[in-house]
Amino acid sequence: MSRSDGDGTARSTRTVVVTFLGSVVRSMGDWMPIGGAVDLLGEVGLDPTSVRTAVFRLKKRDWLVSEVRDGVRGYALTRQALTSLAAGDEVIWHARRQAALDDGWCVVNFSVPETERAKRHQLRSHLAALGFGNVGTAMWIAPARMRAAAEQAIAELGLTSYSAVFEGAHVGGQDLRTLVAGSWDLDGIAEGYRDFLARFGTVAVDTPGDAFATYVELVDHWRKLPFRDPGLPPELLPTDWPAADALALFEGLVARLEPPALAHAATRWTPASAAG
Repeated sequence: MSRSDGDGTARSTRTVVVTFLGSVVRSMGDWMPIGGAVDLLGEVGLDPTSVRTAVFRLKKRDWLVSEVRDGVRGYALTRQALTSLAAGDEVIWHARRQAALDDGWCVVNFSVPETERAKRHQLRSHLAALGFGNVGTAMWIAPARMRAAAEQAIAELGLTSYSAVFEGAHVGGQDLRTLVAGSWDLDGIAEGYRDFLARFGTVAVDTPGDAFATYVELVDHWRKLPFRDPGLPPELLPTDWPAADALALFEGLVARLEPPALAHAATRWTPASAAG
């Protein structure tokens, strides 16, 4: 299975490169030879110019730093890159467990002045990326376990004095199932899982190169799905919720594809082959 520029679900070059950094480069000592990386990402369908442009931009973002090893030019992951990649590991590789209904809820409300409009937009984006649902104007909700993540996002933007965070139970008023259905795009989340199941439900690889390309595509396709899904209590979800099946498929394919994929990548880490 290889990536195609004509594929409507194709990710941007930068996104695929970030996937490569997180799923391959970290396993190879937090460093990559630029020639070998360009060749490998070419096997996933990326052209050399776009890869080098993405690497340059990640370097400007302080994710990569130039480093020569054994006479081979390459890039090492910075502390910032390693911290950012590690922050998403638990969600990406294991998905969020479904919360218990009795665990309660975290509610975030904010009133950010017009002078901080850009930060207001950033906070909305951060909360959505964390899996919060939008209840109404400037009010967001998620299972209670997301409180620490919300407080961190608010603090990082310097908006603590403009925000209020609550934690507690739903005790009455609007039906909770109706509230949840209106606050999250449950159909869209479910469709993402079903698309994943359809796309990767039957995977055939004949060579280590096939395993590598499919592995990178698999992780790249999967890694945003669990962030959209906050792990809502099962009582509030449709009975045919596909998250568990999609996670089982993902974990099974990772176990199958990761060893040959990394072995194939290692062939481009040797001085002779990496210098290309």
